[in-house]
Amino acid sequence: MSTWQEFAERTPELAARVRARLEAFQHHVLATLRRDGAPRVSGTEVAWRGPDLVFGSMPGSRKAVDLQRDGRFALHANPGAPEDMMGGVDVKLAGRAVEVTGDEHRAWVEEVGPPSPDSHLFRLDLTEVTTTGVAEDQTHLVITRWTPTEGVRIFKRT
Repeated sequence: MSTWQEFAERTPELAARVRARLEAFQHHVLATLRRDGAPRVSGTEVAWRGPDLVFGSMPGSRKAVDLQRDGRFALHANPGAPEDMMGGVDVKLAGRAVEVTGDEHRAWVEEVGPPSPDSHLFRLDLTEVTTTGVAEDQTHLVITRWTPTEGVRIFKRT
C-alpha cells in the first residue's frame, strides 16, 4: 500500500493525470463493502491534505460505517460528459481508507469547518491506480495500471 505522496513520487506523470481528472469534477463515486459483503456505492468528494488524498463524511454515514468495519474501497473519478473525455482518461483507484482521528482530525475540523465537528475524515492509501483512454489513432484502448509492487504497466486492447 502507498500514500498519495509515495504514488506521486514514484510516478509523477501518471499522478498528475490522475489528479487532474479528480480535480476536474467535484463529485466522484466511492464503493465500499456492506456488512454482508455486498458492494455499496456512494457519492463523495476528495481533496488533498498535505501529502494525503482524503475525503470527509457525515457522522455515522453508511460509507463511514462500512469503512470503519472494512477499509477496502474503490473510487471511480467522475468521467464527465462524453465531450469531457476527449483526450482524457477514465480514472479508478483502489486501496484502504484509514480514518484520521485525534489531533490531525481536530486540525482538519478547525481548518475546513465541516457541517459537524463529528464528521469523519479518511485518508486513502492506494493499492492500485488505473487509467483507461483511447489511443491517439482511435484504434485501441490504452490501460495504464500502477500498483506499489509492480509499478506501471501499460496494456493495449482492441
